[in-house]
Amino acid sequence: MSDDPFVKLAASSEVSGKAPSRLKSRIFSVLTRRQEESGPLLGLRETSRAGSQLCVFEQLVRIAPAGETLHSFNYCRICHARALAERFKAAPIWWPGCPYVMFQGGK
Repeated sequence: MSDDPFVKLAASSEVSGKAPSRLKSRIFSVLTRRQEESGPLLGLRETSRAGSQLCVFEQLVRIAPAGETLHSFNYCRICHARALAERFKAAPIWWPGCPYVMFQGGK
């Protein structure tokens, strides 16, 4: 599980039983967009070193020879998993490291 406090809160049994997965996904999306407004996000390499799990797409970018701008981009913004999770109660997403999977019941 991620070290991010919002991910932990959304995945916790206390919140899981009370909030629909679509709502948790939308809240997470809004929070990450707001975080981007205050400046660049932590780079993927630093995020990985800090112990947070990266999704399969972030892993690919992390190992690619790309500039820091691409490493601190919020890939969830353009990922189909986010779009599915915000619209469906049981979205068909399953890969490890995706916060939206955790909101769907921790698959």
